Amino acid sequence: MLVEVKVPMLSESVAEATLISWHKKTGDYVNRSENLIDVETDKVVLELPAPSAGVLTKILKKDGATVVSGEVVAMIETEATDQPDNQPKPAPAAEKQTEIPAVKSTETISAKGDEQVAQLLMPAAHKLAEENNLKAAEISAIKGTGLGGRVTKEDVQAYMEGKSSAIAQAETKSDATVTPAMAAAAPGARTERRVAMSRLRQRIAERLVQSQSTAAILTTFNEVNMQAIIDLRARYKTEFEKEYGVKLGFMSFFVKAVIAALKKYPIINASVEGNDIVYHDYYDIGIAVGSPRGLVVPVIRDADRLTLAGIELQIAEFAKRAQDGKLTIDELSGGTFSITNGGVFGSMLSTPIINPPQSAILGIHATKERVVVENGQIVIRPMNYLALSYDHRIIDGREAVLSLVAMKEALEYPMSPLLEK
Repeated sequence: MLVEVKVPMLSESVAEATLISWHKKTGDYVNRSENLIDVETDKVVLELPAPSAGVLTKILKKDGATVVSGEVVAMIETEATDQPDNQPKPAPAAEKQTEIPAVKSTETISAKGDEQVAQLLMPAAHKLAEENNLKAAEISAIKGTGLGGRVTKEDVQAYMEGKSSAIAQAETKSDATVTPAMAAAAPGARTERRVAMSRLRQRIAERLVQSQSTAAILTTFNEVNMQAIIDLRARYKTEFEKEYGVKLGFMSFFVKAVIAALKKYPIINASVEGNDIVYHDYYDIGIAVGSPRGLVVPVIRDADRLTLAGIELQIAEFAKRAQDGKLTIDELSGGTFSITNGGVFGSMLSTPIINPPQSAILGIHATKERVVVENGQIVIRPMNYLALSYDHRIIDGREAVLSLVAMKEALEYPMSPLLEK
């Protein structure tokens, strides 16, 4: 009996998705629930499992194809009897790269390149490799940083720019052929590369332009003395980690300070829908997290009900799964207010862009020792600049400034993290 393999249902906010790379080829036997292909949306990468065991008889949509919810992409014959007796178990994703069969150095990806090598490439990376005639052997030497060890366009670019160890190894071989990728790394070379945006990057661009064009964005600034937070962390970090099994970071204090301000000034937690202002009596706080696919903003639901430990545990889990590409669509949807931390990259000051349909976002930055005046005395304190961008259509300057002051006060006069249960 033929069984259809369909694209899983996407969320209402996701209209379409892209097939990244098939893990099986036509004629392969597949087990029930075995991942056939990864499906990239503008938010997450989903796995498409086999609905039944059998032989993959037909692939209707190739790598890089755009698909929608419920679309049929392949067919499985469930009554096939040619399953090998010693059907091998799927290799772990991390080992795929090391098990690639050797290929001839003259093969290119665009020609008869090894199929397993090609499957390691993300669509944008495949296109870039093809444009530069990279050989299959070269691709197999690139260490992939994407989901399941796949090679991203950034990996290919790093290889082409001489930042990958693969180029250094290739240059030590006396019979190595000078490829366009190596030539691009030569001093004084003038090259151009055209790389297609990933679906996530397209979505980010779309939302940022939407935010700029639909909201009246202003930014107000303040500075906060982080000494009290630093002293608390130093005093309680060992006991806190022993008690809750997670390290005490700065972000949980910022989340608590934000919630205190949102409760005091509810308009900062509101949003615009047509001619209405929607006040949210709950606090879903988005935390911007970097990932191999770009910036994502998972949401801590009902953050006001969590302790510092609960917030730290959720942030740590989000960060890990963002790196692994395992965040779900639901975790990346919604949110009433967001926090972005450019300080982890060394940013001193910025004007963050609102994440629609939210009406405000807090930007935090690197904490640096600066000279300040306290009680008429010049002293050195660890200072952090805060930036609150807000939608002036519904938030007046008074509420914006006072809410940022409330965040500052909550950070400068925190309570012991061990008092929360």
